[in-house]
Amino acid sequence: MIRRKEEMEEIRVSPDYNWFRSTVPLKRIIVDDDDSKVWSLYDSGPKSIRCPIIFLPPVSGTAEVFFQQVLALSGWGYRVISLQYPVYWDLLEFCDGFRKLLDHLQLDKVHLFGASLGGFLAQKFAEVTHKSPRVHSLILCNSFSDTSIFNQTWTANSFWLMPAFMLKKIVLGNFAKGPVDPEMADAIDFMVDRVFDQSALSHEAKEEMYKLYPNARRAHLKTGGNFPYLCRSAEVNLYIQIHLRQFHGTKYAAISPEMVSAVELEVQRTNLSNNSESDGKS
Repeated sequence: MIRRKEEMEEIRVSPDYNWFRSTVPLKRIIVDDDDSKVWSLYDSGPKSIRCPIIFLPPVSGTAEVFFQQVLALSGWGYRVISLQYPVYWDLLEFCDGFRKLLDHLQLDKVHLFGASLGGFLAQKFAEVTHKSPRVHSLILCNSFSDTSIFNQTWTANSFWLMPAFMLKKIVLGNFAKGPVDPEMADAIDFMVDRVFDQSALSHEAKEEMYKLYPNARRAHLKTGGNFPYLCRSAEVNLYIQIHLRQFHGTKYAAISPEMVSAVELEVQRTNLSNNSESDGKS
């Protein structure tokens, strides 16, 4: 029990987490007529970037769960925004609120990274805004396309009303049993203390996602559990960087041009030119 408590403190007292809390301010923004609906966000990196990467957390998630991505990616020159959304009881209401937030931040298009429920919401937002696209690219982490994958169907509508100890009990009961490495244990403890996430995806849910996005690039981590962005942050950050690199040198770049080498920019422009010529001939 004492060891478990010590593990819970690992992430909270880590130098990276404390540096994040002391250097990246938490902003609160209201975009709806209802003043109780407050968006909380961390916005780090060059504000001149108009197509940043935005992180959407799991259910009831806090914006700080992506602190390792905020620190690493902004350090490399990317503009990174991590969100914590207010309570919305309707998908269209959420999408409308998110659209208003992007308008408030003067962002026409964005790259979205969604984890679990955050990934589901990212897909729905892209779907709702497809006639006037606001999403330039999607990264989905342990996400799903259909809310019927929830194990606790009978409690789905009551999650927001439950006391914290009940939510934690439900969540902990859904995690895979058996030994996990210390970093994964720390991640679970940190998330349960702040975020009430769903259990790991079933094989059927993963297969459904593969069918929906047959041409999407897949990045598989052998370990990392439900929260790889916490316990395998270096690998996740690398995958994100690889994904965003294809947009360097374009108006949809999430990185400051000063942080991209002249050689890379020239290669990117050449590739774009060649692609344009190929499209014109076809």
